Amino acid sequence: MTLLAHPPILETRTFTWPDEAACAFFAQQLAASTALGPDTFIALDGPLGAGKTTFVRHLLRALGVVGRIKSPTFAVLEPYDVNGLVISHFDFYRFADPREWLDAGFRDVFAAPGLKLAEWPDHAGALLPLPDWRMELDPQGGDQRRVTVHALTPHGRHLLADMA
Repeated sequence: MTLLAHPPILETRTFTWPDEAACAFFAQQLAASTALGPDTFIALDGPLGAGKTTFVRHLLRALGVVGRIKSPTFAVLEPYDVNGLVISHFDFYRFADPREWLDAGFRDVFAAPGLKLAEWPDHAGALLPLPDWRMELDPQGGDQRRVTVHALTPHGRHLLADMA
């Protein structure tokens, strides 16, 4: 039997979002964190309709993105630049093979400074670098979500400390 390597989890916290307003508030808190910056990578997990894109939209708004915020489901990557902060929003849902990540040239995007937000990270496999946060969004019925945040790096742990 082959065991898959699992990154060490430095800290885990669980939050309950009773509605979308709570999701927006959480995103605003994260945007206000002095730790959030050009070297942050957040991976978002959850089933279809869990609220991954909704959370990213609230975070992007809180960071100052104006205008239409499109889902990267078909384009795979939607880039933003807010006051010099480069933000890359990925959606790997349509990847059938993790090597598509390499073929698309995303290694260069991840090597460059910038905030990276990735939905469906498992579809890119082990080629992705270790995220600072792995967020698991779990629908609980209605608009309520249970959100588990795993800090996988010291930077992620620092980010988590800023969350109420």
